Amino acid sequence: SALELVPFGIKPLLRRAAAYEALERYSLAYVDYKTALQVDCSVQAAHDGVNRMTKALLEKDGVNWRQKLPPIPTVPVSAQTRWSVPSAQAPGASTPPATAPQGERDKTATGMERARMLKEEGNEFVKKGNHKKAVEKYSESLKLNKECATYTNRALCYLTLKQYKEAAQDCTEALKLDPKNVKALYRRAQAFKELKDYKSSIADIKSLLKTEPKNTAALRLLQELNRA
Repeated sequence: SALELVPFGIKPLLRRAAAYEALERYSLAYVDYKTALQVDCSVQAAHDGVNRMTKALLEKDGVNWRQKLPPIPTVPVSAQTRWSVPSAQAPGASTPPATAPQGERDKTATGMERARMLKEEGNEFVKKGNHKKAVEKYSESLKLNKECATYTNRALCYLTLKQYKEAAQDCTEALKLDPKNVKALYRRAQAFKELKDYKSSIADIKSLLKTEPKNTAALRLLQELNRA
């Protein structure tokens, strides 16, 4: 009912997700947690919920669990920034508890938008083959917003630049945000292989194959590692 009044409200999404989780309706809980992250990607409770539901759905439905999910709604940009609007229009309006002051919310929204733009600039440099410049852009982006995809993108650049320790470190940071991230596991395995840490490389590939057992690139790398 709350979401009918205020679509994409963070609190109702998180509380409904928690209720679905308690009822073991994991796919619906997953959708609500993912929707909450679209509204505000810094909500740790939503990240934790997504990780729990991913594990539960993997155990319940196997590797094809994503195919059984209900559609995840796309959150419009307006819903990501509008939370600061009421206090801007009515300075005397009471602010709900547990929300950041308007200035902080505006600053966060601006920082996240700037981080996204920097990441996209980095992506363009990758397409042009300028990996050093891409690293600079990804590094600036990560100062504003720690995002899994930005870490894995920078790791790819470090691999190309043969900076294998840095690549492994970026993948480790990405895996703190998303423990089952396939790109992070694969790229860290590549980095470990180049660093001749074959044991760690094989461990990452085996973790990846639990999520995607038919990943051909991972299977090929595992064959190379077994021969090393």
